[in-house]
Amino acid sequence: MKLLLVEDNPTIQTTLRRAFERRGMQVIGCEDGARALDRWEASMPDVVLLDLSLPGLDGLEVLSRARAAGLRTPVMILTARGTVGDRILGLNTGADDYLAKPFDLDELEARIRALARRAAPTLPGASAQAPTFCGLRIDAESGAVCHDDRPMDLTARELALLRALLARPGQAVAKERLFELVFPGEREVQTEAIEVVVYRLRKKLAQTGVQLVTLRGLGYLLKAAPAPA
Repeated sequence: MKLLLVEDNPTIQTTLRRAFERRGMQVIGCEDGARALDRWEASMPDVVLLDLSLPGLDGLEVLSRARAAGLRTPVMILTARGTVGDRILGLNTGADDYLAKPFDLDELEARIRALARRAAPTLPGASAQAPTFCGLRIDAESGAVCHDDRPMDLTARELALLRALLARPGQAVAKERLFELVFPGEREVQTEAIEVVVYRLRKKLAQTGVQLVTLRGLGYLLKAAPAPA
């Protein structure tokens, strides 16, 4: 699962990023409201975790502009403004949920995953069911990819790549599309960087009976490895 974290407090942002990445999420960080909309549009997150007190643009203004621009990503507001009036204002502006600081990390994670499940985004042409392929599956609760019901040891980028390919097993996904999903909003990174992630993931899939195949000019796909002779 991909999370856009819009939070100007560096301590909170670092703590949440590390915690969620340990739990299998891909986290894109943003420190100010002025850049939040660009990151939102570029990264296509599953959920946005949005602080209200931001430099540049207030969080409510970010949310209002995002909804006006047609961005329907589920939004969890995380803020020190915890009055009933603040919660009502945030929800009426377009937020899907609201959690006041200080908060419990397990509760925050549970609410984020509930928002993601409710939205259930998939790639075009993908099945609405949780993707499974040759013993690989995405765990609906944790977001991790499991092989034979055991979580695979993947980096955040490898996980993002494998999840994208699992959404369309046997069908090629363009290199450019995968780059957007694996390196969201990272304009300084060259497109060829996706090849490094592909190489590493291919090695980790070697013992699973699944091959990560390169189709020149088309992209990458997953297919079942041939049976040994």
